[in-house]
Amino acid sequence: MSMVPLDTPPDEDLYRAVWKQLQRAAHDRHHEWRTPVMSSVNSQGAPQARTVVLREVNTVTKELTFYTDSRSPKVAELQTSPQTALVFWSKRLSWQLRVSARVRVDTAGPLLDAAWLRVSQSPAAADYLSATAPGSPLHPPDNTPNQQHHMAILVAQVDVLDWLELARTGHRRALLTPDSAEWRVP
Repeated sequence: MSMVPLDTPPDEDLYRAVWKQLQRAAHDRHHEWRTPVMSSVNSQGAPQARTVVLREVNTVTKELTFYTDSRSPKVAELQTSPQTALVFWSKRLSWQLRVSARVRVDTAGPLLDAAWLRVSQSPAAADYLSATAPGSPLHPPDNTPNQQHHMAILVAQVDVLDWLELARTGHRRALLTPDSAEWRVP
């Protein structure tokens, strides 16, 4: 991106460029934004953070989609308190993106059915067919086949993008929403 003077407000080009990188990350396994850190709050009020895999991006509805096991602690945490922060970092771009969003958890329905159909044909299917929940104590494996999957979809409705570019010529930061954009102190 060409350097934009800070006395000029960030324009739609920056907003579109950020969403374009998010779209690329959902389809390119090597894109650094493919695996952001997602936060939630547990039942004791303690922050929780983990790496998730970006699966889909909808630039029209401003939604980011992730898959998880429906029994994982983050599902209960996000059902109780749906606010999340996601952090993306790209060394190649020298961009950090912090995303504020509200998460909807889908454990049934056509969106999940379509996602499961795709996943069930891949080695990743085993992640959602385990007889035990993520984080459970590890016991000797139960070789009984589990026919019921435990896949869930996390759909993050993006509210605010906080974009930061680190550059030798000077860092830049912008707060971006569908309706506004303004430079911030880096």
